[in-house]
Amino acid sequence: MIVTTTDNVEGKTVTEYCGIVSGEAILGANLFKDFFAGIRDVVGGRSGAYEKEFRKAKEAALEDMKAEAQELGADAVVAVDLDYEVIGGDQKTMLMVSANGTAVKF
Repeated sequence: MIVTTTDNVEGKTVTEYCGIVSGEAILGANLFKDFFAGIRDVVGGRSGAYEKEFRKAKEAALEDMKAEAQELGADAVVAVDLDYEVIGGDQKTMLMVSANGTAVKF
C-alpha cells in the first residue's frame, strides 16, 4: 500500500475517496523513567534507545492506519500527518503518536 504525505500520487488518478483513516500508539511512563535512568546513552544530545522507541511507536501508528485503509479496500493513504502529543502529567506522563490520512482508490 502506498502511504504518502502528499495529496496525490504521481501517475495515479484518484477514483474514490474512502474516508479518513488513523492509527495511534502510546508510549507509557516506563519509557521516560528508563530514558532518564539511561541518560548515559545520550551522545551529542541524542539517545539511541529513546529514538528507537519513538520510531517503533511511529511505525505502529502507521501500520494501524494502513490496516484500517485496507479494510476499506483502499489502494493508498494520502495526505498523511504524524502528530506527537504528551498526555498526563507528573508520574503518569505518556507519549501518543497518531497517524492520520485519507484512504483512496485509484
